[in-house]
Amino acid sequence: MDLNSDVGESYGAFTIGQDEDMVPLVSSINVACGFHGGDPAVIHNTIHLAKQHGVGVGAHPSFPDLQGFGRRPMQMKPDDLYASIIYQIGAVEAFTRIHSLSLQHVKPHGALNNLACVDRGVAEVVVKAVKDYDSNLILLAPFGSQLDLAGDDGGLTVASEVYADRNYEPDGTLRSRNYDDALLTGSSEVVQHVLHMIKNHEIVAVDGTSIPVEADSICLHGDGQTAVELAKAVRTALEREGIAIQPLAVLKQRDEL
Repeated sequence: MDLNSDVGESYGAFTIGQDEDMVPLVSSINVACGFHGGDPAVIHNTIHLAKQHGVGVGAHPSFPDLQGFGRRPMQMKPDDLYASIIYQIGAVEAFTRIHSLSLQHVKPHGALNNLACVDRGVAEVVVKAVKDYDSNLILLAPFGSQLDLAGDDGGLTVASEVYADRNYEPDGTLRSRNYDDALLTGSSEVVQHVLHMIKNHEIVAVDGTSIPVEADSICLHGDGQTAVELAKAVRTALEREGIAIQPLAVLKQRDEL
């Protein structure tokens, strides 16, 4: 099982997240590419931190929406979106090279990820960009989403993802952050949610609907006040169950994706 977290989202004078505390707790990181967060110095330092802790590095491209933190839906021409994703992957991959690392995966951020999960056309643009850049890259996508399916159909290795601290709708999409019950905040609540998904292979939606799931990776958000506490609790709970935590690249080598 892989644990992933969105990091490198600080930029300029603004600090977002608790990267130095989160990175040692996960096995893969999704590095902001400068379009919703991150800047060249932050990308550089984040990948250095990943190397110190033996963590797999992925690019986390978004819509060009720094002011809205990439959480606002945008309508982009397919060619423009394609070029934007290529550009962002390249920014992160350049810094992995100078640290003698290889880029492991790509995971879209925020509104881009949400749209790609339900819009096959957008999903196919994301898949084409990743595949054209490097067909050996792993695509990290929510289980059963249009992005997951498009990645499989496009010949990419897809790692299916679930969220530790998010509630789900009956159709398998994430509960909108506009609702008060979108986020799970207590350690015991989050741990119970994660263990149920992994051990019982199902997600229980907000209305009680059971959604079958097979997860390769669990996302731990790193920007909340209790993010580090929750990450520690989830990792400890998984290890107590005898579940090994490994980067996506290791899972791919073992043919577990």
